[in-house]
Amino acid sequence: MITHEPNPKYIADPKRYENMPYQRCGKSGLSLPRLSLGLWQNFGAVDSLTNARAMIHRAFDLGITHFDLANNYGPHYGSAESTFGQVMADGLKHYRDEMIISSKAGYDMWPGPYGIGGSRKYLVASCDQSLKRCGVEYFDIFYSHCFDPDTPLEETMGALDYIVRSGRALYVGISSYDPEQTRRAAAILKDLGTPLLIHQPRYNLFDRWIEDGLTDVLDEEGVGSIVFSPLSQGMLTDKYLNGIPQDSRAARGEQIYLSENDISEATLDKIRALNEIAQNRGQSLAQMALAWVLNNKTVTSAIIGASRVAQIEDSVQALDNAKFDSEELTQIEQILRTQ
Repeated sequence: MITHEPNPKYIADPKRYENMPYQRCGKSGLSLPRLSLGLWQNFGAVDSLTNARAMIHRAFDLGITHFDLANNYGPHYGSAESTFGQVMADGLKHYRDEMIISSKAGYDMWPGPYGIGGSRKYLVASCDQSLKRCGVEYFDIFYSHCFDPDTPLEETMGALDYIVRSGRALYVGISSYDPEQTRRAAAILKDLGTPLLIHQPRYNLFDRWIEDGLTDVLDEEGVGSIVFSPLSQGMLTDKYLNGIPQDSRAARGEQIYLSENDISEATLDKIRALNEIAQNRGQSLAQMALAWVLNNKTVTSAIIGASRVAQIEDSVQALDNAKFDSEELTQIEQILRTQ
């Protein structure tokens, strides 16, 4: 259980910008770090505030200026934002103008018909609640977390436009919209005068759906992208090289997108083959998987998750070898095409 123990005033590493590369987000004036820290898991009320604080501080010291949140991150819902707000209050808020803080609304958050979806009522109310939990006056980016088929897209995008014009956010984004939904959203926002800044889709070596039309739309519209689950919920790490550990979340059925049934022997064979390429590159499989998603020219940043500081440090090391030669890319494609 998180307790709000006092913390000595945080002083950021003066060398924090020396090694982290940044990339312009679409056709905007905003640059993002190539890696961003996601607070989806391990930052909730059931987790250690001391560990959460250490991870956030270390990420910022390594040049990770972007922190990705959502209203329902926890557990329980809202608690990841509250944790982040406590870390901000403990000293990180001194660096607010150096940070990109984002949140989202779309999935279920509170009971009743006004606590889910893409309505103006829900998005604006949720944004206000998230701002209070995070202890900030505005978000740098506020997202529609998912497409709502029951709400006119004009209403959802109009709510995002209002959120910017009312000072609640500087930029707006969408998450997990398909190519046609993305094109329509971008057109509506353009007409409203609040351009679509960024799209947040799932993307990794095992889930490449964005390559089937979405990246083309993003390029055409000048929209950036920040991808989540670049390690395929832990499959693209050394965790599964020798099969499925009994203490893994996949074995316990705790992953949202991953279960034991998803990890077949054929998939394990691919993981091992990919690991061989990573070893030849002098990288862990996780580091190569991060480098691979960043190799897509449409990807502005990749969101990493972590349960301890060492995982953040390991992820950042992936940027030391982020390029692939044609032979490596060919080998990777051959492995992924294997049935």
